[in-house]
Amino acid sequence: MKTIKIGLLGLGNIGTGVFKVLEMNRKEIEAAAGAKVIIAKILEKDVEKKRDIPVDPSEFTQNPDEILSAPDIDIVVELLGGIEPATSFMLTAMKNKKHVVTANKAAIAANFDALKKCAEDNDVFFRYEASVGGGIPILNALSSVLRGNKFEEVMGIVNGTTNYILTKMTDLGLAYSDVLKEAQEKGFAEADPTADVEGHDAANKLAILIGLMFSEYVKPEDIPTQGISRITKEQIEQAKSGGSRIKLIAAAKRTDGKLEYSVKPVLLANNHPLAGVNNEFNAVFVRGNAVGELMFYGKGAGPMPTGSAVIGDVIEIVRQVRK
Repeated sequence: MKTIKIGLLGLGNIGTGVFKVLEMNRKEIEAAAGAKVIIAKILEKDVEKKRDIPVDPSEFTQNPDEILSAPDIDIVVELLGGIEPATSFMLTAMKNKKHVVTANKAAIAANFDALKKCAEDNDVFFRYEASVGGGIPILNALSSVLRGNKFEEVMGIVNGTTNYILTKMTDLGLAYSDVLKEAQEKGFAEADPTADVEGHDAANKLAILIGLMFSEYVKPEDIPTQGISRITKEQIEQAKSGGSRIKLIAAAKRTDGKLEYSVKPVLLANNHPLAGVNNEFNAVFVRGNAVGELMFYGKGAGPMPTGSAVIGDVIEIVRQVRK
């Protein structure tokens, strides 16, 4: 059986999740891939950190070239986060004829066209299922089995932090500041929650969805974006009394040839499919001219769900390159 070697850029929460999924389900993964899959090298600054995974110290490197230029590395999995140096590392890997898998929505949204073109120019695979919706297989569905549709609309709850906060405000009648503090204590919100609560994370994900569904590249900063930090208890109660819930919605719709898009709090009737998506869960509602209405639902973040999506992309690449 052929052996495929992975170079892992980053061993934080998501990197650890990828490692765990591979070890936990190795038998099933290698059977599906038709090849042995091993993590051969890991780029990581903190090599002394105690981890609950059995990493061989010899696998660590602090030199990216030992992965990006290594002739025996087949697939580079980028999990560093942020736009740079992640984007440059991915471009270098592809120019060195390495396939790339990433969960980095910020880098993809900022450089969508450049990354796709580099992959095409170098005849390598570039896959990024985990960048939108964590473990929800929305991007693969849009780019494969649903590709025969002319997409008309997408609406998504694509940020678990804001959905958790809005759910608790609605169900328990709590103030925004109190729920945010609780979310931070439980690990659902970062110490600096700005990217989540002001909608920037959702805008990055919407830019990726727009690129796939409507074949247009819209920079995240060009998407009209409003977060949830100004939502009050009074607004929540007013929505409830009217049979509705407030959700942070990333949406795009093509009408009469014009594409409109936004990220903002939206009043949804209780019978809307997205209204019942609560806590840290995510969901993406899609409308196509042939398939009609579909909704994808599941855990939108976390090491294991996101690691599952990353490994899924790895399997699909291995299935192609082993032929």
